[in-house]
Amino acid sequence: MSTTSKTLDGRVALVTGGASGIGRAIARELAERGAQVAVVDLDGSAAEVTAAELAGAVGFRCDVSDPTACESTAAAVRRDLGPVDILVNDAGLQHVAPIETFPVDRWRYLIEVMLIAPFVLTRAVLPDMYARRWGRIINLGSIHSLVASPNKSAYVAAKHGLLGLTRATALEAGPHGVTVNAICPAFVRTPFVERQAADLAAAEGIRVEDVTDRVMLAPAAVRRLVEPEEVARYAAFLCSDDAASITGAAQLIDGGWTAR
Repeated sequence: MSTTSKTLDGRVALVTGGASGIGRAIARELAERGAQVAVVDLDGSAAEVTAAELAGAVGFRCDVSDPTACESTAAAVRRDLGPVDILVNDAGLQHVAPIETFPVDRWRYLIEVMLIAPFVLTRAVLPDMYARRWGRIINLGSIHSLVASPNKSAYVAAKHGLLGLTRATALEAGPHGVTVNAICPAFVRTPFVERQAADLAAAEGIRVEDVTDRVMLAPAAVRRLVEPEEVARYAAFLCSDDAASITGAAQLIDGGWTAR
């Protein structure tokens, strides 16, 4: 039996990308702390499976690249669970290519998923948060919200933009009792990163087993992948009343990756 304190009893949380990886870990952590969680994912079946594992959770399918779908999903969550108290924008993807060969449609899609969708969902939930004078918005940034890597122009642009959105929203929302933060991890042990490792191994001509040490974690002081549960516990802390004065911040969980 979990001994986690029910610090989020009565809160409603909407988590995008909630059926796998970091999003799934956050959805689980928030549910364990008493929140009713809307598990939102492009894979509707996976969202329902994840929700079925969590007390009081409901799964929703949503293609967050479609602003109308984002608005409809936010309205459905409000109808089924109540006004959203906590929004976690986690949905994301990667595409690696030099700028001169990067498909424009793919570039646009990454921006739609990782920057426009968080804006649309934030816009949808803020009025209820303002009305209740309490809210938490957590945007899943990355070390690439602060630094760049070659061949990842769309991802880097989206994550830099997401940090800008975080800061601008924090300034607007602070007087209304709403905090807005970006969690910026280095490489996290998720299926997303496992796919990146395979791509990097092929590009570098090395074994997948060597990618983590030689490429992904080469700049880091703590030479291991971040675990999804570490990010989830940090997210839960940012949702707590103990974090009421933390807003507009890039919260790094990077093992010293950006300290150089």
